[in-house]
Amino acid sequence: MAVTRADIVEGLRNLGINAGDILHIHSSLKSMGSVEGGADTVIAAFMDVVGPKGLVSFPTHTWGTVNARQPVFHEELSPSTVGLVSETFRKRPDAVRSLHPTHSVAAAGYHTLEFTAGHELDDTPCGPHSPYRRLVEWKGKVVMLGINLECMTLLHAFEEMAEAPWTFSPGRQLLYTVRRDGTIIKVPSRRHSWMPEVERDFPGLEPGLLRVNAMRIGQIGAASVRVVDAWKSSEHLVPALKKDPGYFLKKPV
Repeated sequence: MAVTRADIVEGLRNLGINAGDILHIHSSLKSMGSVEGGADTVIAAFMDVVGPKGLVSFPTHTWGTVNARQPVFHEELSPSTVGLVSETFRKRPDAVRSLHPTHSVAAAGYHTLEFTAGHELDDTPCGPHSPYRRLVEWKGKVVMLGINLECMTLLHAFEEMAEAPWTFSPGRQLLYTVRRDGTIIKVPSRRHSWMPEVERDFPGLEPGLLRVNAMRIGQIGAASVRVVDAWKSSEHLVPALKKDPGYFLKKPV
């Protein structure tokens, strides 16, 4: 039986998502099984739950396609490379996209312009002007729909906040954001490190998050769903990472 909009709404409410919430959603549509109406139904259900005083956002990242060799990101034309739901959401008339060339976020709802503003001012993906920091400051929630914590960008924000010494690859790249009106913005950018010696173990953080009531786990359709409280998780993980710079990393066997 196909998953309906009402099924998704019920599942989200059972996971503690309420009217007025600020959400950031990582999603795998296929993980849910058959969804009546596809990506549009998933988006509509999230908008239903948070209501007119809430905000829904998705990562619309282009880090896989924008780099030193191809340094141009276009606000309107560069597609999201992190899933069909995020790409569908990006194209909504009411969606506003932040202007960071590799880690943009699209948002719709209450205070959307404030949530996305200034991201291009940061020389890192999750800097102080980014939506990821505002998720913490505004006490939002991250929803991992059919995806485990491996892909949770907010954890990279915690690395930056804790100033973990291995967070960034050496050097900077000069990237360019092209706005809808054709204005070009230069964005010097540092990239998160991906060397084998700094391999993250984000799923290994789950027991700690559950212990401090910073995460809930449920199911919608065939998909496992994790809801992470941005503020509570930062209060737990940032001090832990400051104390132990290897806290997020895979331990030697």
